[in-house]
Amino acid sequence: MGEETKDKVTHHIIADRTMIRTAKVVSGILTPFSIPFLAFLVLFLFSYLRIMPLAYKLIVLGIVYCFTILMPTITIFLFSKINGFALQDLSDRKKRYVPFILTITSYIFCLLMMHRLNIPWYMTGIILAALIMQLISVVVNLKWKLSEHMAGMGGIVGGLLSFSSLFGYNPVWWLCIFILIAGVLGSARIILKHHTLGEVLFGFAVGFVCTMLVLHPVISNSLFRIFLF
Repeated sequence: MGEETKDKVTHHIIADRTMIRTAKVVSGILTPFSIPFLAFLVLFLFSYLRIMPLAYKLIVLGIVYCFTILMPTITIFLFSKINGFALQDLSDRKKRYVPFILTITSYIFCLLMMHRLNIPWYMTGIILAALIMQLISVVVNLKWKLSEHMAGMGGIVGGLLSFSSLFGYNPVWWLCIFILIAGVLGSARIILKHHTLGEVLFGFAVGFVCTMLVLHPVISNSLFRIFLF
């Protein structure tokens, strides 16, 4: 009986470690930094935008990669090294403001660059929606810590609905896939104890609403008329 109990305990420990490793891998792949780049990649591969010249797509992807992944990663790494923080220390709510500011600055430069190149609004809108998410996260972070990972996933789901209305395609299968991914990612964040269920759900809602307000043609046009008049 003692051996059976010991085997069960060992089995549970192995299962828990495997689950934690899996959660770390999922969180590492689907980082908030990667979401805008993945959104552009999906657009260029699976929408009618795939007919655009390869050179144009590479330029846009290069700009997005540099300002939404490379620059924030480098500047946050240098900030942590200068101040003697480990990267995991930046999950502390009080230490997250400078990384937020560095990321927001990079996104602003990305928007300016895309504007100078006259890139269509439905592309720059992806960066604008992500920027608004970052600003909301800074404000919310004063009292609470919402999940930026889930905000990114909410942005993808909102983007799918917005672009389906704009380009006229059926988004059901894409929605099923990304809602499933969002569930896996949210579970990973809770397993790693980085966020509570409320922080995960609120993060998803923020990303979804921001993207719908900026990118959905009906909603964005309605808001424009309201503020214009």
